Amino acid sequence: MDTKRIILMVVFAFSVLTLWQNWEKENRPPAPPTAQAAAPGANPAAGTVPGSVPAGTPAAGGSGATAAVPAAAGAPGATEATVAANAIEVNTDVVKAWIDPTGGNIVRIDLLTQNDPEDTTKPLSLLGPKHRYTLQSGFNGAGVPNHNTVFAAAQASYTLDAGKDAIEVRLEAQGAEGVKAVKTFRFKRGSFLIEMTQTLTNNTGAALPAQAAYFHLTRDGATPGGETSFGVQTFTGPAIYTEERKYHKMSWSDLDKGKPDLPTGNVSDGWAAMVQHYFVSALLPAEGAERQYYAEQVAPGLYRAGLKLPVAELAPGASTQVTLPFYAGPQEQSTLKTLAKGLELVVDYGWLAIFAKPLFWLLQMFHSGADVFGIQIPGAGNWGIAIILLTVLIKAVFFPLSAASYRSMAKMKVVAPRLQKLKEQYGDDRMKLNQAMMEMYKTEKINPLGGCLPIMVQIPVFLALYWTLLGAVELRQAPFFAWVHDLSLPDPLYVLPLLMLGSMVLQTRLSPKPPDPVQAKVMMVMPFIFGIMFFWFPSGLVLYWLVNNILSIAQQWQITRMIEGGGAAAGAGRGKAAND
Repeated sequence: MDTKRIILMVVFAFSVLTLWQNWEKENRPPAPPTAQAAAPGANPAAGTVPGSVPAGTPAAGGSGATAAVPAAAGAPGATEATVAANAIEVNTDVVKAWIDPTGGNIVRIDLLTQNDPEDTTKPLSLLGPKHRYTLQSGFNGAGVPNHNTVFAAAQASYTLDAGKDAIEVRLEAQGAEGVKAVKTFRFKRGSFLIEMTQTLTNNTGAALPAQAAYFHLTRDGATPGGETSFGVQTFTGPAIYTEERKYHKMSWSDLDKGKPDLPTGNVSDGWAAMVQHYFVSALLPAEGAERQYYAEQVAPGLYRAGLKLPVAELAPGASTQVTLPFYAGPQEQSTLKTLAKGLELVVDYGWLAIFAKPLFWLLQMFHSGADVFGIQIPGAGNWGIAIILLTVLIKAVFFPLSAASYRSMAKMKVVAPRLQKLKEQYGDDRMKLNQAMMEMYKTEKINPLGGCLPIMVQIPVFLALYWTLLGAVELRQAPFFAWVHDLSLPDPLYVLPLLMLGSMVLQTRLSPKPPDPVQAKVMMVMPFIFGIMFFWFPSGLVLYWLVNNILSIAQQWQITRMIEGGGAAAGAGRGKAAND
């Protein structure tokens, strides 16, 4: 089996996986709409959900009592597209957020530095009613305010003024018998991190039993807009990190079955998040603080994941305060590393991480224009040029392996006519044909597997580079040249995919022609079948494949020319010796 067929087999398997994922995505039955009516005072736009943490879990704080998150009054319909009219609007230089007074929940966050993939004139809404995506919080004791309680704020809107570094939004609510709750949201300039504080004051004449403050994210199971039609779909769903279990993703189907596979009991580290391509929203309690994680389906097609923090018994007249940072923004690894341990793992490379992480580091180095081995890198600040330079570097590292592969392919191409004659000579006698072929390979010093093994060694690295480029939010909205304004989107003029298709056809023509006519025809058609897929691939990925193909063609052409020239000279020498 020659190298080209090995490559095509890998591409074919990759394509089958891609097509299956897209078929499953398109043909998955829609989640049935929730039919619950909202209770008086509940606001559907707040994204409140029914359900509770599974009964029997110990209360945060270790009291042993059940610590269920309060059930919501109702669930929003699947067609909700707006927040409540009385939602409190918050404006900073990088985010625009809405907080619903019912529950004091964040019901929408627009990222002003990121555009919507389906309408680039609008900012991207990470949280929002489109996916019933909200942040809810409260206390879970009897008679205390929770995420259904009506809060009040001093203003209807807040704006971060010039010269100020932060702005605070304060909401107050009264529970039963004099229990008071305050929610404070602190937004910082230039930051996607929101510091949330819940304060509980016991103005009753009796002690308030131990309970928990809870924070959770609700979301439907739909894939975010803007995903490419072809290509492996990235993960969307809840994830938990602890030092013991590391990064753990949970699929929607796991939650449908009631099998979230969470850390048991109370732990003292980690975070909970909702993850999607390029972006993440994460609840980040302080290291060492006791917490308990939960994740569940709360209505058909609607889910939540979060954590509870312990609140000790509160004496009459006393107050307690729980603070938790919340990040809702792009998966920029340099930023995520500074926020919480392991948070950068949401950029998930899986088993390819051992290759992908150093590749991304190199990509950043090329983009930054830093000196590498005393050489000033050209094209600093352009991610497209960084991709080209990284591809060239990888190709140079693997040059010896590639050269061995192409030498083997070139030799196979030289002896291809002789192979065809052997096939005609022995016909259907497979045993004699194989013996004659092995003898010829031995005489010509050709290893039939010589073209396959070097390629197989390189495949993990090239797949890792694929995932590196696919997961890098830094490429989102990053221009390359002229008409390519966003390397994370398909080429709008299809120039790169057409060049890619042409390079695949040229590579096929340079490869040895299979002796079987049917195989030869398949080999000629395959570049067109797979080349069409690149029309829907992100431009950055197509650029990488195109540059790699061009370098491969140049190397293959040179080696083939040398081998064929050497073969012709040897043939002429043998002919002259025979005449003498």
